[in-house]
Amino acid sequence: MNLRTVRSALRTRRPGAPKDAFDRRLLAPMMLGAILNPVNSAILAVSLVPIGAAFGAPPAATAWLVSALYLATAIGQPVVGRLIDLQGPRRLFLAGTALTGIAGLVGMLAPNLGVLIAARVLLGFGTCAGYPAAMYLVRSEADRTGRDSPAAVLTALAVTTQTVAVIGPSLGGLLIGLGGWRTTLAVNIPLALAGLYLGARRLPRSAPPQRTRGSLATELDLAGMALFAAALLPLLLFLMHPSAEDWYLPAVTVLAAACFARRESRAANPFIDLRVLGGNLPLIATYIRALLAYTVAYAFLYGCTQWMQEGRGLTAPQAGLAQLPLFGTAIVVSAVTGRRRQIRGKLLAGGLGQIAACTLVLLLGPHSPLWLLLVVALAFGIPQGLNGLALQSAVYHQAHPERIGSSAGLLRTFSYLGAIVAAAATGACLGQGADTAGLHQLARFMLAAAVLYLLVTVADRSLRQTGAPQRDTPAPPAAAAAPSRGR
Repeated sequence: MNLRTVRSALRTRRPGAPKDAFDRRLLAPMMLGAILNPVNSAILAVSLVPIGAAFGAPPAATAWLVSALYLATAIGQPVVGRLIDLQGPRRLFLAGTALTGIAGLVGMLAPNLGVLIAARVLLGFGTCAGYPAAMYLVRSEADRTGRDSPAAVLTALAVTTQTVAVIGPSLGGLLIGLGGWRTTLAVNIPLALAGLYLGARRLPRSAPPQRTRGSLATELDLAGMALFAAALLPLLLFLMHPSAEDWYLPAVTVLAAACFARRESRAANPFIDLRVLGGNLPLIATYIRALLAYTVAYAFLYGCTQWMQEGRGLTAPQAGLAQLPLFGTAIVVSAVTGRRRQIRGKLLAGGLGQIAACTLVLLLGPHSPLWLLLVVALAFGIPQGLNGLALQSAVYHQAHPERIGSSAGLLRTFSYLGAIVAAAATGACLGQGADTAGLHQLARFMLAAAVLYLLVTVADRSLRQTGAPQRDTPAPPAAAAAPSRGR
């Protein structure tokens, strides 16, 4: 089905929508869908210990509860995003939200750790639809009104997910206090019900697809999706637990990636159009920046939190409170700068901020005063607020309009790759104990990633125009921007 047909349906089937302004009724389902994944990541941080105690499982086993969500999400986001590109957001949003509720129910009733890990995989796939659907709706509203959607809409998405990161651990602690660790899974049931209600009432209906028998599988490129998963899965498994004994995993990744590239270069309707993506160097640079930015951010979050408890001697609640300036500052920075459309300045400031923050970590020691810990957390909050919003806005402006869902999904994939790289680096630097020497080694790794992030940003001349002009007239047809490839 041609996506322009879907967008035409969106424009004509949305009763009561303002003709020249963003439909604010869409905000509630967009933001609810976007937080389903991060809220489950944040809540789990405080429930791993009670889950391990309940099932008699060691930390190495319960860590798979985190990895399962990352694996499913990293693979599922671009796949579901592509489905949204082809089918529109409503069906995928409702199906994903329903799967999230089912996963919450399975997890709440899980009799053992294996079932609970399976529930987390379901949860990862279920929460994949929210963010690509939100980005698709932002783009479709821009097409409907003939001008860019308000910058405040993208800001609202960024601030919402960052707010969840702040309240997630506290919410998890409250839920565990009320009903044990199972309530941290059960919370997905009311969230899913709210999502189903809002999605059914407010998301626009797409025109029913017109296809011949067998054309759906061709249009979806199921073989390309399978090869993409086959290439990414062994890579993620290796990055989570790097070992010389697992040398075959990168080899499998290379082989599957080669098959994927060969398949996508010949497919009439590829899952990821490598020729279009290869010609869109600004978007590729944005994905690289996302990987580097989240490598730095998660390395600090994982590594410094461990060091605060083992190397500095803080209790777990104290270490959590010491991280609040990071999230609070990120929210304020995103809210203050969100209405500014210029993207390059935010990315440059974010890169410089990361370098400064990583340098401050090198000043920390076992007797560092509490105020210095708070200053370091605050310093990391500034680039996090700038980078997260700017990267999201960059994808919105750089991605091909016909593939905004899968492009947004790939942004999340590269973000989770950064998180997994950060976890591996943290394990390598702090594996023998979270002492100050290990923290400084991790800080040097973070500093190298931050410098590379800044270099990629400085070298990207396309950022001078990205997001700067405001579009007041309808966008040109998508075919003028890139080859249609038979759609």
